[in-house]
Amino acid sequence: MQTVFIIIFIALLIMVVISLVRGLIAFLRMTEEDLKSDGVGKSHQMQNKMMFNRIKYQALAVVALVILMMATRA
Repeated sequence: MQTVFIIIFIALLIMVVISLVRGLIAFLRMTEEDLKSDGVGKSHQMQNKMMFNRIKYQALAVVALVILMMATRA
């Protein structure tokens, strides 16, 4: 059972890093037009989406870590 949570935890950490990198790439691709536009551009949408995904995966990783720690104590 512990092995399953370790695998889940590692997978979630990888997903956090991927979301972070994709968000940074979207930030680096932002153009001057994106900054001056009144609406929300594609770059802003991608940055927001990746930030939300990163936070979601971090929270799930913390939950998996807590469950793993509880399982190892028992």
